[in-house]
Parts: sequence; structure tokens; C-alpha cells
Amino acid sequence: MSALAVTGLAVAGAPDAPDTAQATDAVHLADAGTDHTCETDGAAPDSDRRSSEGHDGEVTPEQAADHQEQLEDALGTDRGSQVAPPRSVPVVVHVISAEDGEGDVSQERVDQQIQVLNDAYGGVFASGEEATDTGFDFELVETTRHSDDTWFEEFSSNRDTIRAELHQGGPETLNVYTADLGAGVLGFSTFPQDIESSPEQDGVVVSHDTLPGGSRENFDLGQTTTHEVGHWLGLFHTFQNGCESPGDYVDDTPYEREAASGCPAGRDTCPDRPGEDPVNNFMNYTDDACMTHFTPGQAERMVQHWAGFREPQV
Repeated sequence: MSALAVTGLAVAGAPDAPDTAQATDAVHLADAGTDHTCETDGAAPDSDRRSSEGHDGEVTPEQAADHQEQLEDALGTDRGSQVAPPRSVPVVVHVISAEDGEGDVSQERVDQQIQVLNDAYGGVFASGEEATDTGFDFELVETTRHSDDTWFEEFSSNRDTIRAELHQGGPETLNVYTADLGAGVLGFSTFPQDIESSPEQDGVVVSHDTLPGGSRENFDLGQTTTHEVGHWLGLFHTFQNGCESPGDYVDDTPYEREAASGCPAGRDTCPDRPGEDPVNNFMNYTDDACMTHFTPGQAERMVQHWAGFREPQV
């Protein structure tokens, strides 16, 4: 990881974790503006339960290495400087519903989702050494509503058009879109590295029934949005690169061979690496109720991406 130091993070002792190595000779294969898609229903155990975003599937090792190289280039001479998370991230939620009212998420549920984000990124769901206040805070500035059967039922087929029409703000503004993504998809997100080529596509899309109080079994507490915002801030899945170095490019998340589902106890898919699988991490595929925390290293990586790609230019 870069030497960028992070200030303003309230963290407890981090768990022991393996060292990771820098990726070298990065191959520029990542398609700018593509999305990282989070899948669920119908997947086999321990695979693709929550996400396989961007690039129409899992992020390949080559694409991940390219993202890392872009991050280091973006940080440039700031890699050794002291930076702090933004005081507040403005959020615009675009509620897309059917003409009969299906999917018209109430303002109360939107507000609850913002609270879930603030709790997750503030370390509220974890306790003891796992609790990490990442320093990110989210403020809802507007909720827009759009009734359109085609947009609601076929969002993925029309996502470029929809996002280009509805997107608000600059790189520092989180645009969240809710719609019907089908039985097998929870959500998807762009990465910070996509901003320059496709700024109007930047944002997070989640299935409307994953917001708090929704009807998606095991995924109805709002943590799908937490997970997708993690990608929006530059994080990979905890199982990125499996048991192979550099893993997810974060030093304090143990290596994990493949995605977890449900909420397994004592799972260790990389027995030759230190630590059990990070099944409670927000960047896994486990059930909402199982997800509790980010790590200090993930918090640092999100701040690095903010500084490199999202921080407003003065």
C-alpha cells in the first residue's frame, strides 16, 4: 500500500493479519465506466452471494492491479502526506418505481438507509477490537422520484441512459439509485477509477427491496448499500485474488479463497495464511445480519481513494 497516512480515524486494535505485496507490471485491462455487480439468489454456497461487480463479473487480478496503479498515480506526491476523511459526503437518492407504485421506497426507509450507512462507517455495528470509525459521514441532500415501468423493471438494460439523465453533483457526491434489479442481483457500483472517463455513470445501484424494511430475505437491513459504497470508495472484496498475494490490497483483512454466504463460524479457506476468513466484513457476501465492520486498513484505503479521485478541487 502507499505510504499515505490517515488522520481522523478512531480505531481499536486491529487483528493480526498477513502482509501483502504490491502488484507489479499492472496490465491495463479495466474497462472504464463498467460496474461491479452484486448477485445473490440462486448462487451456490460460498460463491457470488453478494457481489461480483464491475467488468461483468469478478474483478480479475489484472484489473485489480491496474486499479492499484491508477490509485498510486493519482496520489502522486501526496502519498506520504497527512489526509483526513471528508467531513461529510453528500448523498442524492434516486427512487425509481413502477407506475403502479411498486418500488416507491418511502422517505422513512431512505432516511433509515442513510442512518445505516453512518452506523456502518462509524463502527456502530461492531464492538471491541473490530470497531472502526472510518471517518466517513453521509448526509442526504435530496431524494428524487421517478415513475417509469421500463426504468424500474429493466434498469440494468437502461442504466447508462438513466444515470446520465439523473446524476447530480461531482465526484464527491454519492448518487444512489433504487430499482428492481431482478431476483439474482442485489446491486452494483462504479469504482473511483472510472470517474474521469464516465463521470455521469458514477454511483451505486441497489435493489429497492434491500433497503431497511425491504422484503429481500437475509438482505433487508441496508448493508447492500454499505457494501456497494465500499466499492464506490475503492475497496475490493475481501476474497479478491483468493489466497494469492496481494489479496484485496489491505494488510489487515485475512486472505480468503472465495466468497462466504450466510454467516459461517470458524471458516478458514486459506489455512496457510494467518487468520480466519473475514466473514463479518462489509466487503464479503454474507447476510446483512452477519456484517459488522470495516478494518482500519480498509478505512485508510477508502481515504486514499477519496484523496486521489473524489476530493473536490479547491
